[in-house]
Amino acid sequence: MILIRHLAPRIDFWDWQMEAACRGMGSSFFYSPSGERGLDRQAREQAATAICSECPVREKCADFALSTRQEFGVWGGLTESDRESRRIR
Repeated sequence: MILIRHLAPRIDFWDWQMEAACRGMGSSFFYSPSGERGLDRQAREQAATAICSECPVREKCADFALSTRQEFGVWGGLTESDRESRRIR
């Protein structure tokens, strides 16, 4: 007989998202559409990081993105290239 353990949801792990300044905003603010480059990408990232700069959970969001190795989007005011430069190889 195989026992399957069901883990209870860890709401405390995710609850910081309830306070996020971006809550309810479309993902297009934080993730680049296919083919986005140059000034368009730079403008979107600046707009996204401006939202993050006012966010009460910015540090938790950035820590989450770094610890879970999020590859795409702006998280906690960190762009994809910001996070890449902080990763331990």
